[in-house]
Amino acid sequence: MSSYLRELEKKSIAIVREAKAQFTNLAVLWSTGKDSTTSLWLCKKAFFGKIPFPVIHIDTGCKFPQIYEFRDRLAKEWDMNLIVAKNEEALQRGVSPKRDRFECCTLLKTEALKNLIEREKFDALILSIRRDEHGIRAKERYYSPRNSEFQWDYKNQPAEMWDLYVKPSEDYSHMRVHPILHWTELNVWQYVMQEKLPINPLYFAKNGKRYRSLGCQPCTVPIPSKAETIEAIVRELKTSKTPERAGRAQDKEKAYMMQKLRSLGYM
Repeated sequence: MSSYLRELEKKSIAIVREAKAQFTNLAVLWSTGKDSTTSLWLCKKAFFGKIPFPVIHIDTGCKFPQIYEFRDRLAKEWDMNLIVAKNEEALQRGVSPKRDRFECCTLLKTEALKNLIEREKFDALILSIRRDEHGIRAKERYYSPRNSEFQWDYKNQPAEMWDLYVKPSEDYSHMRVHPILHWTELNVWQYVMQEKLPINPLYFAKNGKRYRSLGCQPCTVPIPSKAETIEAIVRELKTSKTPERAGRAQDKEKAYMMQKLRSLGYM
């Protein structure tokens, strides 16, 4: 492993271990994408091969079949305590991306997660966002509290100095912990290649296209690519000028919309 990747890994594992020590009921979110699978692997490394807390998958009912197949296979192989969260009431009312993407993300993702947190009493969640992924996510901290209404106050966040990450003393509903916040997309793929991690097949090119960022099926389109291996993806990223989330629904990706979604608790 390169010294740079080793330092990235070392810091991330320290953040995961610190979160486990500070919080009483921790869980990790997993979309089956490259970032969250990398975070799961870091959790396994941090605790000697076993993820010692639940793994949450938010199921909107709109995912690609490959996502469900990959999720179920790896959950079994890695012996995860997998929790699948759904907002059944909203699904029964016909909420979907086709009707309103903002409503869909809020009800099928944020509300599903909120309901689960309230039911299971989780006080912290490990998420796999990165600063380079979206301008709004660049405002995040490693420890990011959500208030009693589940909201993120992006204008008033705790200071993080000297690599000290401490939960606040004031009231909050739960803490978001971001152990790969300092990684880049290229770093993740280099680490995946180095560690030989299992990866969702949607990332590999087929018929001249591949998915670079995975979301719900109606909101995600493939990008032109000939990268059929992890090595080819790494080479492609070193020269690509296309934004990582270019294949996601653009109305949701606009800075104001993403900031509004995240202020309400979106991942």
